[in-house]
Amino acid sequence: MDTQHNAPDGQAAVVEGVGRGALEGLRIADFSRVLAGPYATMLLADLGAEVMKVERPGIGDDTRAWSPPADHDGTSTYFLSVNRNKRSVTLDLATDTGREQALALVAESDVLVENFRPGTMERLGLGPRELLARYPELVYCSISGFGSGAGAAIPGYDLLVQAVGGLMSVTGDPAGEPVKAGVALVDVITGLHASLGILAALRHRDATGEGQHVEVNLLSSLLSAMVNQASAFAVAGVVPERMGNAHPSIAPYETFPAADRPIAIAVGNDRQFAALADLVGEPGLARDERFRTNADRVAHRTELRAVLTRRLGAAGADHWSTVLLAAGVPAGPVNTLNEAFDFAQKLGLPGIVDIPAASADGGDGAEGRPFRQVASPIAMSGTPAQYCLPPPRLGQHTAEILHRPSDHDHASPPNEAVS
Repeated sequence: MDTQHNAPDGQAAVVEGVGRGALEGLRIADFSRVLAGPYATMLLADLGAEVMKVERPGIGDDTRAWSPPADHDGTSTYFLSVNRNKRSVTLDLATDTGREQALALVAESDVLVENFRPGTMERLGLGPRELLARYPELVYCSISGFGSGAGAAIPGYDLLVQAVGGLMSVTGDPAGEPVKAGVALVDVITGLHASLGILAALRHRDATGEGQHVEVNLLSSLLSAMVNQASAFAVAGVVPERMGNAHPSIAPYETFPAADRPIAIAVGNDRQFAALADLVGEPGLARDERFRTNADRVAHRTELRAVLTRRLGAAGADHWSTVLLAAGVPAGPVNTLNEAFDFAQKLGLPGIVDIPAASADGGDGAEGRPFRQVASPIAMSGTPAQYCLPPPRLGQHTAEILHRPSDHDHASPPNEAVS
């Protein structure tokens, strides 16, 4: 039996040996690099899929060189963040041998994921039309910046998409310049969309035997993720603007300066507002015609903010968080990242896990210190996510994968066409 370490029911577990995951038996040929694709395949790997990460010899994934910061062995923490539970295979796709080896990997895979610039895989003889004709059960997922049409030549960098996709136009102080999110949020969202599309395509394949081409791109993913802001334009023709930490449709729903540090208060209804007013010593606010309803509060947010700012400045953020939460008013301090992990731990939520340095596939990981990883956010009662392999060294599993006997039932051998 596999041994699981300190995992609450349904949450992910560090596993000694390979346990059973929800996606056990699923094999993925992962030609993606940087963030959106690797994030998608890591999510699937955490749930039991076998992911073979294809990298360039001597170079590997671009993010291997994106440091500092780095871990104790000098490996980029950026690379480590999205590449656990994978095996690294180095292939030179510019050579006939490399392409033949790539075809052999695809032949034994259920899913192919790639995020090269559109047209690259076609030039290599690995495009979706060719491979789906050869392997009709394959799920082929392409991730691009701006689609495979008129935007195919535009480089797909997260900062660029945040700018041209409208996110920066609604982020930042209204008196300042547009600001990007503090993480490559569009890449992450696109990775989530990719994993969802892959699973939906696999569901269809299970029912019909037919694979298909799944396409996601950064721009479309961002426009979808803009939700209420995008809907304001699509439905009402409203072009939203930067409002700092305020909300265009709810008030008070922003940060306020407490005595020591900022606090976020997210009032979503009139009951919560009445409780807030009482606790800050201004019970009359809930009866004030300017603030009786949410629409009133939105219309008079400047006056409301002035009153709340004066009252909240009398105590620290932790004090206000405690008393407001006790009364059912959503509130909390603006935490640093280390404080955020501490908060999750206090709530019994997954935060950071350690993967043993001796990897599950033979123990050839770095000796000594374990690999620290951010926990999977997906809790499953029957088949929890597992952490079996630390992020791989470049080419660590090339020989193992290229020389193993084919044991995966797929449509056809790599050098035969499907009739």
